[in-house]
Amino acid sequence: MKTITVNEISLKWEENMNINVILKRMNYTFRMLVVKVDGKLIKKHEYESTVVSPGSDVKVIHLISGG
Repeated sequence: MKTITVNEISLKWEENMNINVILKRMNYTFRMLVVKVDGKLIKKHEYESTVVSPGSDVKVIHLISGG
């Protein structure tokens, strides 16, 4: 079975798996996210077109702002 790692959690890899699919599978719904795949920053408008390869390391970071 092929996998990817999302925030240190192993997730089953699927053909044509993109960032939006990963966020949905991990139940990440927060609007302000930073996503990196193998250290490369992925911009929000690239989520649908960025296909993740098996073995990739994905980091999803929630941004929190305040005063």
